[in-house]
Amino acid sequence: MAEKIKKEERSIESLAGKYLTFYLGDETYGIEILKVQEIIGMMNVTHFPKAPDFIRGVINLRGKVIPVIELRKKFNLETHDDDEKTCIIVIQLMVGDNEIRQGVIVDEVSEVLDISQEEIELSPSFGSQGNIDFIMGVGKVSDKVVILLDVNKILSSDELEALSNI
Repeated sequence: MAEKIKKEERSIESLAGKYLTFYLGDETYGIEILKVQEIIGMMNVTHFPKAPDFIRGVINLRGKVIPVIELRKKFNLETHDDDEKTCIIVIQLMVGDNEIRQGVIVDEVSEVLDISQEEIELSPSFGSQGNIDFIMGVGKVSDKVVILLDVNKILSSDELEALSNI
């Protein structure tokens, strides 16, 4: 039992750090700041044939084609029209030996928070209902709850492999 507690402490300790926070509806999410390449305003997204419904399409960012994921759809949230606060967070992922960039559409970027290990709890278990491996933990900052996302696990390995070929 003590060994299990030590493993959890190491996991929580490894989660402490700086997170870019953003909103999807009323919920606050965070991704490790080191995974963020840049934040850009909404731009024209070109539809990509036969892509899954949560992939809005691709953008041309300074000569690089980058796939764009609509997180609301990926997380099975109600969608709405983009507005002046909607933006794209460009993140960097490793797929095998390849570094790929992808954009994620969020409702609004909030701020960068430094979340200490004392403010983090591991992701609660909800039984076998759905795969939530992409949730690393939950940050409790002031009166806010921040869902900490593992950007490498938001998409399945098959989905990431397909994106790396775009």
